[in-house]
Amino acid sequence: MDFTELVKTRQSVRNFNSKPVERDILNKCIEAARMSPSACNAQPWKFIVIDEQDLVRRIALCTHSAAVKFNKFTDKAAAFAVVVIEPGTIASRAGALLSNSDYALMDMGMAVEHFCLQAAELNLGTCIIGWCRRNEIKKILDIPIKKKVGLLIAIGYEDEPMVRDKIRKSTNEMSSYNKY
Repeated sequence: MDFTELVKTRQSVRNFNSKPVERDILNKCIEAARMSPSACNAQPWKFIVIDEQDLVRRIALCTHSAAVKFNKFTDKAAAFAVVVIEPGTIASRAGALLSNSDYALMDMGMAVEHFCLQAAELNLGTCIIGWCRRNEIKKILDIPIKKKVGLLIAIGYEDEPMVRDKIRKSTNEMSSYNKY
């Protein structure tokens, strides 16, 4: 599939079936994330892939609660990738400080999107999760206390694959040339 088709195909999947995800496919997604760009080539991330079903269920429970129900679909995910933000290089941290920009967050976002685009190309569904109980996840996965969980990716095969129409701003609303 060409790139334009791929970006139109990639979507947040919230209806997973029970089929497990093969490690070789997960490894291709990890490799795509590894190849993503980062400020000063700092690569300030660590992807922890969870595919053992007991751990998958425990992580899924950390994405919703009685009050926060919108991530309940994660109960059917076959796997997760937990993305931990790692310290960048001295150069990337200095640049971030001088420019008042958090390069590590930008870099993590690009790596996560590379992961998800590769998954889509392999007919695997993903959903990027921002809301979760990070401290519980850190305990479950033995993530050091000083580390920060950035994002989660719910992973699985879509129950009834169907590419939805994407509702987006028009090109004129979201872009311009040479001035705001």
